[in-house]
Amino acid sequence: MNPKAEALDAPEPARQAPAPPASAKPLPPARGGRLLLFAGIVIVVAFIVGLVPRLHQRAQVEADTRELSIATVSVTSAAPSSVSAPLTLSGELKPLSEASIFARANGYVRRWMFDIGAQVEAGQLLAELDTPEIDRELSQARAQLVQAEAARDLAGTTAKRWREMLAGRTVSSQEADEKSGDLQLKKATVEAARANVQRLEDVAGFAKITAPFAGTITARNLDVGQLVNAGSGTELFRLGQLARLRVFVRVPQSHARSVAVGQKAELTLTEIPGRKFAATIVRTAGAVDPASRTLLTELEVDNDKGEILAGSYAQVHLPDTRPEPTATLPSNTLVFRPDGVKIAFVAGGRIDFRTITLGRDFGHVVEILSGLDPADQVVVNPSDSLLQGAEVRVMEAQPTNR
Repeated sequence: MNPKAEALDAPEPARQAPAPPASAKPLPPARGGRLLLFAGIVIVVAFIVGLVPRLHQRAQVEADTRELSIATVSVTSAAPSSVSAPLTLSGELKPLSEASIFARANGYVRRWMFDIGAQVEAGQLLAELDTPEIDRELSQARAQLVQAEAARDLAGTTAKRWREMLAGRTVSSQEADEKSGDLQLKKATVEAARANVQRLEDVAGFAKITAPFAGTITARNLDVGQLVNAGSGTELFRLGQLARLRVFVRVPQSHARSVAVGQKAELTLTEIPGRKFAATIVRTAGAVDPASRTLLTELEVDNDKGEILAGSYAQVHLPDTRPEPTATLPSNTLVFRPDGVKIAFVAGGRIDFRTITLGRDFGHVVEILSGLDPADQVVVNPSDSLLQGAEVRVMEAQPTNR
């Protein structure tokens, strides 16, 4: 074998690392641990410095989201309705007493004594009728009464004689009893005839038409020769007491409780400008009319001088009458739902809906008759997104102008 080839095939001896310089020394183990600890602290601080802002930002975003999710509402409170001016109502003037006089007998007008506007006294003759038919019936009834009395007298004599014969046993008891019964029958006939005479005398007395009380003739609907039929419904005279008048007004239900007997009022008429007449409430109906929701009230006013005409209308001023105060809310607080009108109010920071009863509508405000407490914080312009129990934030309360 070639010695050169062997030399080439022989492995090369490993090279030895150069020897460290004499000045280099190995690091101690404690110093290396401190470097590792410092590096770890730096990494942790860097991690915390980077994480904390992100956590804070995330918390801020969540807080803002939660804050924005809470609706902000403005609220108001109920206010009493404003006190109105003294109540003024239209009143109807009527006589203190008034009567329509009709005929109670058939006949022709013979004469009449008083025309409209005349002052008459109670029982004074107003007109007189001719009643020939009634006169003849009365004469006939009187003749029948005489006949009945004669028959009664004869029956009485006959019954007396038969009782005497019965005592002598010349007639039977049956025959005597029949004569006594005939006497009783004749007596009853006399009473019936007398009652008929009295009735016709009363009817004949209606031929004279008299005044039932002292007053003024306000209507006359008859003339001489006119045929008058009893029960025809034709008014002959109308009589009224005009020295004192009654005034009827209808007080609205809202003022009804403040009306009392004895209260003073003032009466004015457009045809007498500048004049005021004192009136007094004398009675009320005591119940509200369900058709008009008003209380019928009666007042009285003196009319000694005849300045006020009965039958006319007047303005009645009731200064001491005030409506009962009712709670009112702005119209923009109402929520109309299928189950009724509601309001949304805030209780404990949450929405609560309540059904209410409406009163009068004044446009910008409405009366609330029930379902509202004066201390309620009512939401103004509630949105459709508000739900029962939703959390809300309350702005400052808005003053309500009534």
